Order: sequence, then structure tokens, then C-alpha cells
Amino acid sequence: MRIVVLNGSPKGDDSVTLQTVRYVSKQQEGHDWHYLNVAHRIAVLERDEQRWAEVIDEVRGADLVIWSCPVYYMLVCSQYKRFIELIGERGAADAFAGKAAAVVTTSIHFYDHTAHAYLRGIIDDLGMRYLGGLSADMDDLPTPAGQAAARRFGLDVLTAATEGRPAARQTAPLPGTVAAYAPGAPATRVDARGRRVLIVTDHHDANEPLAGMVRRMAEAWGDQAEVVNLNDLRISAGCQGCCHCAYDNQCVFEGKDDYIAFHREKLQRADIIVLAARIVDRNLSSRWRQFFDRSFFLNHAPHLIGRQFAVLLSGPAAHLPGLREQLEAWVQLQQANLVDIVSDENDGLDGLLDSVAQRLAQAAADSWVQPKTFLGVAAHKLFRDEVFGRLRWVFQADHRAYRRLGYYDFPQRDWKTRALNAVMMLLTRSARVRTEIQNRMRAEMVKGHQRAVEQG
Repeated sequence: MRIVVLNGSPKGDDSVTLQTVRYVSKQQEGHDWHYLNVAHRIAVLERDEQRWAEVIDEVRGADLVIWSCPVYYMLVCSQYKRFIELIGERGAADAFAGKAAAVVTTSIHFYDHTAHAYLRGIIDDLGMRYLGGLSADMDDLPTPAGQAAARRFGLDVLTAATEGRPAARQTAPLPGTVAAYAPGAPATRVDARGRRVLIVTDHHDANEPLAGMVRRMAEAWGDQAEVVNLNDLRISAGCQGCCHCAYDNQCVFEGKDDYIAFHREKLQRADIIVLAARIVDRNLSSRWRQFFDRSFFLNHAPHLIGRQFAVLLSGPAAHLPGLREQLEAWVQLQQANLVDIVSDENDGLDGLLDSVAQRLAQAAADSWVQPKTFLGVAAHKLFRDEVFGRLRWVFQADHRAYRRLGYYDFPQRDWKTRALNAVMMLLTRSARVRTEIQNRMRAEMVKGHQRAVEQG
């Protein structure tokens, strides 16, 4: 069987994820394995049609395609995202149709499920047969358990591919383009009260719906809002995954393009931030993926604490709950506030955008940040534990930031609760005390809340 591995790591052959795939190949001998560093070579593939054609020919001749990549900010890296976009732009989907497919990722399990869901959707859209996925921890492969998981994954997938096992589509096809949007003039202007308003967009054409949404939002603020188009910035490349920034937040691209200066001088100084983005295939464009990936020079520490956010989307946002989850999680990770997400699928866009602008101003005036949901709470605990543990010596900038921000809120440091637990666990050894507590449990649980209601 001919197996083509589409390596989606910017590190090329040095990819941690790729080593898991190579391990599987050692366990599954007798097959013809081909490795294509499509993310590492994305600049070449984009400008050289011959090199691109060679990649597509490899895919066309494959029996099984393995999508292999690290997870960058809840998704694939911007370079891999661009490769996927090129498949559609250059009409190459037919080379993938009918092929067996599988996914391998490595990460610390920070929103790896959204990356897998995205790739599953792409596989479905290309008409491929999804045969399975492996989400490995970045340190799994050197361990017996990690090796066992990789072996089982390889056995399952290659057996299914050899047998020609069918696969059910699990993601619904996306609808077509939405109608054009011609914004009207805002009825009133929103007062930013001296706060800085920044609108960041990636639209290409002044006549596209996203451009209209940006104009309407900017006009709602009068001359108080600054608009920055990511396509006007000189961004040399996506994040390279080199971790040179881990010690002191110094990126290897420092001074070599516009991104770091934009982030520090525009984004971090803004109080109200509107992200206006095109949906390309099943997520934001690869340009937006560069925006998120390159912000990793600040590692895992929040850098937009207390900011007010709104997101404007052009495309089938209602059909992509995973995208909404990523956006909500990212804002919560920043310890910021997401006022709303509005897409151009909606009728009455003028009123919706005016309302969002007003709510952004009011939330900023109130310094309001909504309580975190599971999306933010789980992310906080995952990074807290990882940075305090195995990642600390690498991500020393994170460690210093986490200590400063009080992120190390481990439960064993809650001495009051620990003392209460010790006393109550001792008392509840008595059957009589347990019975008394059980009889009073409901009333005691609500007592403090009722007191707050009465006092309020």
C-alpha cells in the first residue's frame, strides 16, 4: 500500500509529530511510505506550481493519506492552513477524493479536539474516508504506553485502509456564500470615553461583506477607531515552533517584519478590540492563523487582560461551533471579555453592529469581564500545571509571569479548606454525624446564597 504523509509541521523532518508517524511505519512494514514537508515548504509550494503539482501527484497516487501536525493555538499551524487553502484555490480536491485518511497530532492536549474536528471536516469536504485519529501528548512516544497507543493506531488504520473499510461522514457540508452587505450610516455615534478602539481585519476587497461590516463598525465610533488590515502588514512567516522566545519573550522575527511592533504598539495598547475575519474552509484564514500563532512570542501568559472584544465573521459561522469555541476560549485565556460574535449570515446587520459597539463601550466603562466557563477554567489549570511542572525550565518567561499573576493557585495551598477537610473527614467517621449532615445538606448548601439574596 502506498502511504503519503502530509507533514504539517514548520520544523520539517525535526517534527515531534512526524516521529510518531515514523514509529508507526516501523511497526507496519511492507508498505511504501512517502513523507512530504508541506508546511515547512509552503512558501515554495505557493510560488512554484511545478513543486505544487509534484505534491498533488503524490497524493493522487496514494492509497492512504496521513495528515500529521502539531497543534498550534487550538488548530493546525498557519503554514498547514495555507496548504489546505491552496487545495481549494487551485482545484486540487479531486486528487484527495476517495482516499483513505487518518490524522496524527501532538500537543499538551490544549484544545487538540478542535484541531482534530477541523481536520475531520476538511477530510469530509475533500470526499476522503476518515479511518481514525491519534492525539498524542508531545512526550508520549518515548514511553511504553505512548508506543503501545501508536502501534494500535497504526494497526487499526492500516488494516481499515487495506480492507477498504467505508467511513461515514460526520460533518455537514457548508452552505454557499452569503448575500452582499451594503451598510447604512449609523444613527448615533458611540463614545469611547477616551479609550483606544482597534479594529483588525483581513478583507481583500472593499466590496466584500466583511469590508462593509468593518466600515459600519468603524463609523459607529466616528474617528475614535483605528482599522488595521493584516494583509497590509509585512509578516515574514508563521511561527516556526523554535521556542527561542521561551526564556525572555524575544522572537527570532524581532525587527525583521511588522508583527511584533504591531502587537506591542497597537494591539496591547488598545482597550476595545474588534477582530473582523473571513472564514476560509472551516476556520479563519491562514493570515489570521499567523496572527494567533505569532503571538506565541508571549508564550502561554495572558497579554490582553481586561480588554473588551467583539468578533465579526464573514462566512458560515453558525455551522462551525468549533470555531466559536476556539474564539471564546482564546478570549477567556487572555482574561478578557467577549461581548459578542456576529456573522454576516444574520439579517439586520446594521442594528446588530451598532448594538455591539454600544455594548463594547459600556463594558469598557464598567471594566466588566464575564466569569470564565469550562473553556477558560480548564485552560488555566492545564497551563498552570504544565508550566509549574515539565515546561518550567523551557518556558521560564511563563513561569515568571505566572508567579506574578498568581496563577499557581494549587488546591493544596488552600490551608483553610485543607483544615476543614481534615476536621470534617474525621467527624464523618461517626454514623450519627454523617446522618445529621445528610439531613441538613440541602438547607446548608443554599443558606449562604439565601443570605446574599436577602442582603442584596
